[in-house]
Amino acid sequence: MTFYIAREASKLWRKVCMETTVEVHLLMEKWKLLLAGLLFQYVHGLAARGVHYLHRPGPALQDLGFMALPELGQDRGYLSESLFTFIFLSFVLWTFHPFVYHNKRFYTVLLWRRVLSFLVTCQILRIVTFYSTQLPGPNYHCREGSKLARLPAPDTVFEVLLINFPRGILYGCGDLIFSSHMIFTLVFVNTYQKYGSKRFIKFFAWMLVIIQSLLIIAARKHYSVDIVVAWYTVNLVVFFIDKKLPEMPDRTSGSLSLLPLSVKEKDGRLKDEKPNKLLGGNTGDNNTDWRQRTQMNGKHGEEVNVVKPDVTANVT
Repeated sequence: MTFYIAREASKLWRKVCMETTVEVHLLMEKWKLLLAGLLFQYVHGLAARGVHYLHRPGPALQDLGFMALPELGQDRGYLSESLFTFIFLSFVLWTFHPFVYHNKRFYTVLLWRRVLSFLVTCQILRIVTFYSTQLPGPNYHCREGSKLARLPAPDTVFEVLLINFPRGILYGCGDLIFSSHMIFTLVFVNTYQKYGSKRFIKFFAWMLVIIQSLLIIAARKHYSVDIVVAWYTVNLVVFFIDKKLPEMPDRTSGSLSLLPLSVKEKDGRLKDEKPNKLLGGNTGDNNTDWRQRTQMNGKHGEEVNVVKPDVTANVT
């Protein structure tokens, strides 16, 4: 038992090392676009922090979702954040599963490059939208009387640049249309819809998106319009950007030449590509047919005295 565990651990370690080598090679080629996408996450957070200075609290707007869903309140508002954290962490872990499992369809670096392109495009649209019109925040900390509803003018530029992370992100106001949580959630689920392999998880993921939408409204973190706009904007962005981007190589076919193949993958490829021919030039099917004809000729020879062919001459 100990020997088996040690052997499997050794195989897993070799696989992780091999996959890391491949991904590092891709990272060295694609690092500029990945870094730009990551840096834009800070720009997006900076823009959300900036609009908070423009926010003016007021009575919440009339909203159909607020009428239909009871407010969770400050004590249960964590439910929407907890679900979002679960979706976020689950997706991040899934993107790194090729390091462990043989059943892999994508490269982690290339997948995140694609995901960041979706996120950045949606976030640019979001920044333009919430700077165009500031709505009174419906969340409890954005209402009139809350100390967090208005931000005093910054004393230094560093106060703005540091964005008071993470408190400045969690308790922001004014960046409403459209929901940032829905941007990440829909991008992640759309990505798994295309590159994931489990049908049940795909169905479960879309159910979580619906529940997430309802929880955000019930927690009064966004108006219903913020969720509705996110649903069609993010899905359309993913649809059109995905068509413009070059398709990622399919790992199952080994189409990327830089990849070292595992022993299992290599054996599978050799079986697929090996021309199953006899020395006489016949294919494998003809080989089977040839053996059948040989047996039939032998039988006929026994019955009708037909001369049996010498089959040993063709076998080496």
